[in-house]
Amino acid sequence: MQSFSREEADTAAILEEFLNQRGIPTQRRGHNVWAAQPKFDPQKPTILLNSHHDTVKPGAGWTYPPFGATREGDKLIGLGSNDAGASAVSLLATFRYFYSLPTAFNLICAITAEEEISGANGIKSILPELGKIDLGIVGEPTGMNAAVAEKGLLVLDGVARGRTGHAARNEGENALYKALGDISWLRSYQFPQVSELLGPVKMTVTQISAGTQHNVVPDECRYVVDIRTIEYYSNEEILNTVRAHVQAEITPRSTHLQSSGIPLTHPLVRKAVAMGKTTYGSPTLSDQALMRFTTLKMGPGDSARSHAPDEYILLSEIRDGIADYIELLTDFTI
Repeated sequence: MQSFSREEADTAAILEEFLNQRGIPTQRRGHNVWAAQPKFDPQKPTILLNSHHDTVKPGAGWTYPPFGATREGDKLIGLGSNDAGASAVSLLATFRYFYSLPTAFNLICAITAEEEISGANGIKSILPELGKIDLGIVGEPTGMNAAVAEKGLLVLDGVARGRTGHAARNEGENALYKALGDISWLRSYQFPQVSELLGPVKMTVTQISAGTQHNVVPDECRYVVDIRTIEYYSNEEILNTVRAHVQAEITPRSTHLQSSGIPLTHPLVRKAVAMGKTTYGSPTLSDQALMRFTTLKMGPGDSARSHAPDEYILLSEIRDGIADYIELLTDFTI
């Protein structure tokens, strides 16, 4: 079944049906489905289990049906099986396990839409309805290791302006040359603070365009900057630094995809480490970037299989993932 971003209606219906048939009432907004433990206590902290049920579109090179579920022994092949179907399935099973059990926390499970495009109608749209969240576990393929930090994303559009003139004469003000000065700075500048887990802020100019014909000095040059941010700088701080050093007009496409992370001293990380899990900084972006509370990214599967032909998950990885999530939250207190 297809569940491309913004087209997840059918899989949302399946999620609702799955939980409702097992006696768990659900709520739904758009293509986002969530449920909470029945004895919700506002005096307790709340933990959110979250993953997504949208996928990217299949690329060339698939040798199996991408919209099917082909099983070969322990291997289950299909689009979204690894990213992030396995995490969604494992978190749902974990939520069902704790649903009626007494816990020191409230538990909410939300399987949401539009993660692959960081869309406005995904997790961001329902967070206000979930109330105060104290901790989130975001299911993405990490091999069930603990991704304790994640880079954020800032995309900037730059427009350098000049004045047209004849290329054969010493006339005009070349906007392209102004942009080259900006690009040289963007290429060489290093933000002072470097993350132990994520490395430095990385700025890359990925697109540039200028000019209309060979004999006219261009009066406008446009370029695009892809910036991968770290936990020491907000996207707004990085934006202000860029604006202070370049000549072009700089417009951010958005500033909400912030770097995120969880302290190594957090009880959840300590428990994961005690279980033998490795901690690391993740270069990939997830819905963590939209959450303004402490989060840990952790889920079954391998990030290298995501968005690749013949994407697959091992059924044993799902079973191990469920067991690990349950162990992680058993007797857990914040």
